Amino acid sequence: MTVQDKPSPWWTAARYADRRPFLLARSAITKAVRAWFEEQGFAEVETGVLQISPGNETHLHAPRTELILADGSHATRFLRTSPEFACKKLLVAGEAKIYEFARVFRDRERGDLHLPEFTMLEWYRANAGYDAIMADTIVVIAHAAQATGIGPFSFRGRTADPFAEPELLTVAAAFERFSAIDLLATIAGGEGDRAALAAAASGRVRIADDDTWSDIFSKVLVEHVEPNLGQGRLTVLFEYPSPEAALARTKSGDPRVAERFEVYACGVELANGFGELTDAAEQRHRFTAAMDEKARRYGERYPLDEDFIAAVGQMPEASGVALGFDRLVMLASGAPRIDQVVWTPPAGET
Repeated sequence: MTVQDKPSPWWTAARYADRRPFLLARSAITKAVRAWFEEQGFAEVETGVLQISPGNETHLHAPRTELILADGSHATRFLRTSPEFACKKLLVAGEAKIYEFARVFRDRERGDLHLPEFTMLEWYRANAGYDAIMADTIVVIAHAAQATGIGPFSFRGRTADPFAEPELLTVAAAFERFSAIDLLATIAGGEGDRAALAAAASGRVRIADDDTWSDIFSKVLVEHVEPNLGQGRLTVLFEYPSPEAALARTKSGDPRVAERFEVYACGVELANGFGELTDAAEQRHRFTAAMDEKARRYGERYPLDEDFIAAVGQMPEASGVALGFDRLVMLASGAPRIDQVVWTPPAGET
């Protein structure tokens, strides 16, 4: 690229004018969503960005920094990938309904749908099933669309009406419909049978020798399932297989699936929610296994937040969800890319 071809900075008046309508839409959506939470009796919280552990999922990567303490010693901290750990501690402290517009951070992520720094809208209800959080999520998405008056969402040739009755689809049913795979037949005792899923997915996705059950699951989900979700209306994909439970509890009566759901529009994942796990020993087991896998794949592991694990064992029954606010604004404003709906682009970008 020559000097003449280099784009002008994002803050030049002409370029900024193109983005400003999307930013005004963002403000309208923020105002509408915040008003809804207030009407429902939620408390807005602000939790810390710097954490001992940024989250313990295999494929999530967080920026790290080093603090110099008052005594001159050094302490490693991470920029959080989610406010989840802090919010759940607040549930233990006695908060019943909370929400946060949280700034979160991810390494190794940048694209039309990904930013290294973005806004996650998270909320939690104590003493509520995850069906209540599912319903909340649909309402929040509808309020965003109502705030801009956009009508159907449209993205990459797909449309979804945020006001229509959403499609409710289990993950097992989605795998059967879009890939002809009997997913639950590859799970026994809450563990995935790698050989069984590899055989079922053979010819549908490319399988490497070192792919785990979760790797194969993700490939089928991304290549065959997700492109078909949120078509014409929102899709709530629920009852995730237990090997993908993350921080969700398993379903009572069926250990093969967990109380986890995701919401899609136009093939875009908007939200990821859980009926929250309250078993500290099980949470430690999952985190340790995920960090072992991270070490195998990426040569790094994040520390466990021992305070969080202790809090999990004291947490009331609860449900919560994380919604990608920038993605929601993108769809509700009609922006073609996620970077057009943030006030300033990632540092270093023009």
